[in-house]
Amino acid sequence: MYKYIRNQVTRLYNQKSPAIGIGIYRSLYGFVTLQEIIFLLYFDHLIFDPIPYIDVEYPMIPFFLCLWAISSFFIFIGYQCQISIIVNYIFWIIFVQFTPMQRDFDGGFDAFMICAGFFLMFLPTDKAFSIDQLRSKLTHPFFHLHKSAINEIPALCYYVPILFCLGFLYFDSAIHKLFAEHWRNGLGAWLPSTQPYYISAIDFSWLLNQEYLQKFIGYLIFAFQFSFVFLFFNRYLQPIYLFIGMGLHAGIALSLNIYPFGIGMLIFYTLMIPFSWWNYLRLRIESNTPKLTVFYDKNCPLCNRTVFILKHFDIFNNLSFLNAQDHAHNHHQLSDIPIDTLLTDLYAFDSNNVYKGLDTYINILFKMQYLSPIGLILKTPGIYHFAKVKYRNIADNRLRNTCDIECHIPKLINTFSFYSSIFEAPDPLTQKNKLSKLTKALILIAILQLNSTIHYGLLYRLNIDLKNSALGLTFHQASNSLLMLSQTFLGIIPHALYLHDHFAGYSQIIAITYLDNNGKEQWLPFINQEGRILAPHWGRVHSMWANIAVTPHIDHKRLNKFIMKVTAYWAPKLGLSLADCTFYIKTKPNISPNQWIYDLRRINASNEWSTSGIATWKDFTYSSKLDLSND
Repeated sequence: MYKYIRNQVTRLYNQKSPAIGIGIYRSLYGFVTLQEIIFLLYFDHLIFDPIPYIDVEYPMIPFFLCLWAISSFFIFIGYQCQISIIVNYIFWIIFVQFTPMQRDFDGGFDAFMICAGFFLMFLPTDKAFSIDQLRSKLTHPFFHLHKSAINEIPALCYYVPILFCLGFLYFDSAIHKLFAEHWRNGLGAWLPSTQPYYISAIDFSWLLNQEYLQKFIGYLIFAFQFSFVFLFFNRYLQPIYLFIGMGLHAGIALSLNIYPFGIGMLIFYTLMIPFSWWNYLRLRIESNTPKLTVFYDKNCPLCNRTVFILKHFDIFNNLSFLNAQDHAHNHHQLSDIPIDTLLTDLYAFDSNNVYKGLDTYINILFKMQYLSPIGLILKTPGIYHFAKVKYRNIADNRLRNTCDIECHIPKLINTFSFYSSIFEAPDPLTQKNKLSKLTKALILIAILQLNSTIHYGLLYRLNIDLKNSALGLTFHQASNSLLMLSQTFLGIIPHALYLHDHFAGYSQIIAITYLDNNGKEQWLPFINQEGRILAPHWGRVHSMWANIAVTPHIDHKRLNKFIMKVTAYWAPKLGLSLADCTFYIKTKPNISPNQWIYDLRRINASNEWSTSGIATWKDFTYSSKLDLSND
């Protein structure tokens, strides 16, 4: 088995692929992380304070969240990729392990992002769509400006994260689904979409009311998750898995209010898009003929760097850059301008006009389209004249040299990265040894995932107790130790989401109202009359309320804790004083069946509420009286 796996690793290492998919994936990962940090900053008092605004236990949390946001933004733009990804990985672990994020506000998203971040550290993230790539080439613009090369990387860099972050996750999830009756009945996708706590604002009743279609989708998910790990690499089946997977996760993001998890998994499918499709997209968006031809001084280092930067960001290929010394005389638009004059400014022309100096830069911004707003700003009176003076000062004082391209062959820049230490060996023998070590590391990670699947997906589900014998107890303790390490550092957890553990007996839901300053009862802008959790409380705040506070077997202590947190968080936002305010606890019946019921989403949303308790704040002290007779 080891020899087979090593041969596959070697084969995929030798198979070269363009780096474009890794670059896009890195950028999207950074974006998803950044939006989640913004969410944490918005709800920092609700999530991190034991009592929001009263008992502020972590006053430095916003500061560290801002540092984390900087690292995620750097990942998004590809600046200092290796360091930024390591810092991001450490922040995920610290916040998950040492704050309430995992205990009360998780739902599986954090573990997935830790797993994705771990593998991201070892990928060539700076090879495409990165500021690092641009910075490296700008050190030798004379050479790189005339050298157009596509960065190629081993195809192994695509397959490994897909295998571990998607393939094993799907397989583990499918094992757990076997033990849930509504999943076995083909209703795994239907049931959560009929429960008020889980639905988004988009009403998909027209789709949910199609019984056979819903069962088809449910069984399709089963087949998809069981087979993905074995077949996703097949080039004929890859487009099928790509479209099914993207459709399923887009459906999660749109129909349920756990959009971070849906989007987080959706971005992984950028790694599965065939490279030929990216080339087709590039041909569709790029212009066949340049809309602006720009002439620059080939012996000016500043001009070469400027042109290189502009070409890097000209994603629509609307610009053409030619050096004035060799090409200006071939174009009648510039034929009357002496070469010495051409070299004093940046000249350009389009189908109608000839531009020079600052006007050339303004038209470059317009032709790049997405940077047009900056061009409009530069054309504003006052700003235009100031910018023109600054441009003239820089243009007249720039340095020139007469060295040609042969004098500027770049030296290798030695920058450390995990990727280079694994995949860029100086000789074949060393690379062979490194691939052998990599194979063993991948097998170890697969064993850790298998341990979690067996421990939670089989032994726990089948109620097999290993602690009855000395040998079984030893295995149980060893398994728990491995689980702690793999969950903390690799994000390997049981993916038992939306199973019977939660929905069986979910017979009532809870909402909160309050008395405003005029003594009138109002709905807290947290859960509405339908029972939907309102934006922006989706994601981890939804998980806190729907998975921990309100469950089939409600724990009054936990429920009180979260009613206290939610009311303390919202009171100052609503102009209420915790010195004296009153909240009412509303309940209404909910149906979570294992068999299909027509129009269940509407039925659950339209059930009547009743008052089942009261929560009061007196002198900043919380108390409550609850009568949840249906629990």
